[in-house]
Amino acid sequence: MTATASILTIGNELVSGDVPNTNASWLARRLAPLGVAVRLTAAIPDEIETIADFVRGEMPRVDFLFVTGGLGGTPDDLTREAIAAAFSVEQQEVPEVAADLRARFTRNPEYAARWAMLPRGSRALANPLGGAPGFAIENVYVLPGLPSEMEAMFASIEEEFRRGGPIESWRRVYRTYESVIATSLAETGERWPGVLVGSYPSFGAGGFTVEVVLKSSDVAALAAASAWLESAIEESGGR
Repeated sequence: MTATASILTIGNELVSGDVPNTNASWLARRLAPLGVAVRLTAAIPDEIETIADFVRGEMPRVDFLFVTGGLGGTPDDLTREAIAAAFSVEQQEVPEVAADLRARFTRNPEYAARWAMLPRGSRALANPLGGAPGFAIENVYVLPGLPSEMEAMFASIEEEFRRGGPIESWRRVYRTYESVIATSLAETGERWPGVLVGSYPSFGAGGFTVEVVLKSSDVAALAAASAWLESAIEESGGR
């Protein structure tokens, strides 16, 4: 059975557009082969109550809520405090994590040890490429914002999220207008409700095109739906 997830990326720099928000798309692509469908992605600023409110509202709706960003030591790194507020718990030092950080960051050990102040009840997640650990509490997984650190941390725990069959996809690009194939797209969704149907029109040097994407964890349904849709589009003049 397909599991569901939401992805929350945190940072003023993401909301303002100063830094490209690549973490959400990377995680969504990585989760699909594990059988996890992403239902929502969001970016919000470094505000404790805003983060806490989002987490409280979203975590009951999905199997996994992924949060990235705000784990460093600068004043705007408030994610640990915000998650503690969301769960109405205190932050407390995890002794073994603090000891490791003090040993690794000898130039300023007490500054680094602050990263070990995690919400009570959390499980620390090792950071293979950086300092600040991530953590998991109930179904909320908190990862670093730096893409290289986030990707390495996720890779170390991704088998925890494997559920059922992977979400497979079928893609084709047609030289046609979306309006020409809209009826066929709608009928595909009606015939195979377990198949997600998407269409993405664009205009380039070759004229108008539409990329059609079908996704499902049911391989047989995906094969049947894509075969039917391909035939229907060809009959309507798409190529």
